[in-house]
Amino acid sequence: MNLPTLRYAAAACQTDRPNPVDRSGIASAVNHMLATIDRAVLGYEPFMTVRLVVFPEFAHAAPIYPTVEELYDKLAVTIPNEHTERYHRKAREHGIYIQTGSFLERAEKYPGHVFNTTCLIGPDGLLTLYRKVHPWIPWEVHTSPHDLPGYDEPLFPVADTEIGRLGAATCYDWLFPEAIRQLALGGAEVLLRVSAYMDPWGATPPLDWWTLINRCRAVENLAYVVASNQGASAHHYPPFSWPGGSAIVDYDGRILSQADPGPGEKVVVGPIDVAALRHERERRRGHQMLAHLRTEAYKGYDRSIYPGSTVDGRPPTLESNERAISVGRNRLRNVPEPEA
Repeated sequence: MNLPTLRYAAAACQTDRPNPVDRSGIASAVNHMLATIDRAVLGYEPFMTVRLVVFPEFAHAAPIYPTVEELYDKLAVTIPNEHTERYHRKAREHGIYIQTGSFLERAEKYPGHVFNTTCLIGPDGLLTLYRKVHPWIPWEVHTSPHDLPGYDEPLFPVADTEIGRLGAATCYDWLFPEAIRQLALGGAEVLLRVSAYMDPWGATPPLDWWTLINRCRAVENLAYVVASNQGASAHHYPPFSWPGGSAIVDYDGRILSQADPGPGEKVVVGPIDVAALRHERERRRGHQMLAHLRTEAYKGYDRSIYPGSTVDGRPPTLESNERAISVGRNRLRNVPEPEA
């Protein structure tokens, strides 16, 4: 890889659109995001070369129905599909990499289940497919691949590309340092956050978990973070309001660029220098946390805590989420589980 390829700009794009009520409305969202890509790549071309574009969670469809059956019937799509093919053509046209907004995915291999899935698509096509490992319980009834017996696909895939090694995770995943650490240990140099992070935890004081977590994960993993947050106003994606704040953070936790907090469609562009990152990872003897991990010391991970929300392989429900939450809390307190 030559240096110009490893020095480029990333665009974190946030959306503010009505949510479709069925899958026929997804094409319109894709139209809009393809136009956003053109604006980001062509508009900033005199100033920087945009090679990476990231969109937020639920950019194609949000889980507006309370049951898996309704989501499966009305909004879920298989992957690949005509929409991912359109992203592929756009990636090939501009020579870029696109981390799509999330799809509600149905897969023949896992009948009845709905995943919250984002795709990394480059000039050569679909590179990785990431299914959210930590759904936002109790409300989300997507299936975590962690919970499926015999699931044999990578939970945290990383793509080795000409612009660096890229790994993505979705929204609530980022509140688990362990999840993002898996991407970094898998070689990820640029961490991509696909999120719908609502008030009051989003990019607004006094909590501003959004910025706090983005900066922490960058420092912990000595990696860039490109974080795209949902910017939908409350009447588009009720019952929550979505504060945006999409950002690009470097490997020392510096915020390189960030959208001001508040709903609305915005595009944030900032520099990525993978060559500099690789130099720092190689050079540093101090503050190289990835190389200083004492993995044998972390005995708390030897036991299971959250049991998963599926029951006998069936998709989650609000009720099964609540039961699993109760089991996890009891396990954390070492309370014996009742006999089945």
